[in-house]
Formats: sequence, structure tokens, C-alpha cells
Amino acid sequence: MLLPYLTAMVNTSQREGRLPSSHKHAVVTSLLKKTGLDQDELKNNRPVSNLTFVSKLAERMVSSRLVSHFNAHGLMPQLQSAYRRHHSTETTLLKVLADIYSAIDRQQVTLLGLLNLSAAFDCVDHDILLRRLRHTLGICGTAL
Repeated sequence: MLLPYLTAMVNTSQREGRLPSSHKHAVVTSLLKKTGLDQDELKNNRPVSNLTFVSKLAERMVSSRLVSHFNAHGLMPQLQSAYRRHHSTETTLLKVLADIYSAIDRQQVTLLGLLNLSAAFDCVDHDILLRRLRHTLGICGTAL
């Protein structure tokens, strides 16, 4: 009996491009980044936001629809592992290792560079992101 109401709420939210203010509140807790660090130091903690069920449901629906759009229009990069079914860090690792072993077999020089992108989204230029979403991925209107 709850499903029709949740469906209507999520669909209305997506149609209007906004969440009701009652679903924009989160309970924020602090988690220690690594065991043994001083929990009184702010830099050693990371905030975790627990959102309402309906806002998480709306988020999941947006994600599902975006991935469907990307797949339907061939916009998902072939080697993309995040946000893809049956892809994970393990499949990425297997691909990287296969490429390394293949290069070694061909007696090619192999170099592996690793980057820590733990706060990557904090560095995103949102104007560039919006432009790419519009022009490269075809997302426009309320969805954008």
C-alpha cells in the first residue's frame, strides 16, 4: 500500500527537479578515518550523512535512470567500472593486471601510476561538469 505513494513522491520530485525540504535533512555522524587516530582532531574524522529513506530512494532512481540513459546511448565508457552492474574494483584490478602482464610478455616497459582521489568530487569545477553533462551526455532541462 505504501508503494503508490512512494512512487508518486519520487516521480514528482524528479519531474520538478527538487526534493521537498523535509527530505533535505540528514543526521550527520563523525567516523574516525583510521583506527588509532586521535578522534578529537577534526582532520582524523569524516562526516557521514544519513538521509531519509525517501531521499535515498529518489537518489537511487535518478542513478538508475542516468545509467539507463548512458547505456541506451552508448555513453558509458567501455572500461568504466563504477556504477555498472557486474563491475567492481576486482574487475578493474584484473584488467590492469592483464594489461601489465601482456606488456611484460611483449617486453614493453611498464609503469603504473596511482592517484589518491578520495576527495575528488570536492575538486570538480561544477560549471565544466554541467557543460559536459549537457553537451557530451545529453542531459538537459529539469534533469540537468
